[in-house]
Amino acid sequence: MVQPVRFVLMRPRNAENLGAAARALKNCGLSDWVWVTPEVEDLAPARRLAVHAEDVLDGARRAATLDEAVADCVWVVGTSSRKVEGKRRLPPRAVGEELVSRSTQGTVALVFGDERSGLTNAEVERCHDLSAVPTAPEQPSINLAQAVLLYAYEVRVATLEKTAPPPGPLPVAATDTELAQVESTLGTVLTEGGFLVDEQPGRTALRDLFAPLRRSRLTRKEARLWLAALHTLRKHRAGG
Repeated sequence: MVQPVRFVLMRPRNAENLGAAARALKNCGLSDWVWVTPEVEDLAPARRLAVHAEDVLDGARRAATLDEAVADCVWVVGTSSRKVEGKRRLPPRAVGEELVSRSTQGTVALVFGDERSGLTNAEVERCHDLSAVPTAPEQPSINLAQAVLLYAYEVRVATLEKTAPPPGPLPVAATDTELAQVESTLGTVLTEGGFLVDEQPGRTALRDLFAPLRRSRLTRKEARLWLAALHTLRKHRAGG
């Protein structure tokens, strides 16, 4: 199911970025995108990078203004590192989750500025909320196509999580009494086998050996399997 999530690219300048972005969108099951006053004339370089995503590249719509591109959208997020009073600044993961959640109410949009200067002040004001990739300060800017892929991926993850079938019933966990039975039987086997020379001082070693099993939260079936295995070892040792 294709989500009504729209990617809006303001004044894209680089054909290779458009080709890579088209491929990224198709990778993530998205195809609704708009180029606002693109400054690219020759799309041949874009086609070389839009591997198996030529349909998405050809399906990009053009718009003259941001207002035109998002006129039918119920929520618009701009990608910008600026802090603007009254606008939330969301990390990419939260944006992906909220885009998918709000898309049940109508089309939502994510807006990217041009490769050179990003979004203008007016465009930032037009967006309802803002988001930025938490990059390292040594290299804060991110390539346009990479940004598209990153946010498209978050939308994809959020979509899959939302449509995933509910988990089945959890297995019955072993009770504390059942765990104690396993621990006691393990202590007996180790004592009989000579590992625990003196049962009483060896309690610390037994506790340390059993601790990983306790932390693993054994199921009732697993606890019974451990008991069966330990009892079988005792019988073989007694028979030998």
